[in-house]
Amino acid sequence: MPSMPTAFPSADHDHHACVSHALDAAEAECRRRGARLTDVRRRVLELVWQQGHAPVGAYALLDMLGREGFCAAPPTVYRALDFLLAHGLIHRIERLNAYTGCSRPGVPHAGQFLLCERCGTAVELDDPAIDSVIAAAAARLGFAVSRQTVEVDGICPACRAQGGLA
Repeated sequence: MPSMPTAFPSADHDHHACVSHALDAAEAECRRRGARLTDVRRRVLELVWQQGHAPVGAYALLDMLGREGFCAAPPTVYRALDFLLAHGLIHRIERLNAYTGCSRPGVPHAGQFLLCERCGTAVELDDPAIDSVIAAAAARLGFAVSRQTVEVDGICPACRAQGGLA
């Protein structure tokens, strides 16, 4: 059954509950895989999710950790991000060189994102039909897809309501 896209956050979105759910799901996925979600990894994941569904770069994460008293250097943050990526807990938005939380950890899927050009919000689609079309088109050319990220720029509903594009 195709999954529905994660909705763009509404004005009454409980982001605290969203972050809490994401951290609980990450801990469960790490337990399932026998992986260790260290304090630094967990905090990096939490900071990624706390950005209000907007992708965040590694150096911004490094600054946030530094302000909290973590003795973090760039390799520490990049190692944490690599771990989170490898375990399917976050996605990398290639065009922005930034990271966003994965809405479906533990479920194999490709990265498909709607990116608002105004507010920076990113929403994960995870539509198997898109995967199928890309795989079929690639196969016709004799190409085997090993990883894909689809990034679509536009204007989210909230920004459109504030006078963006119709």
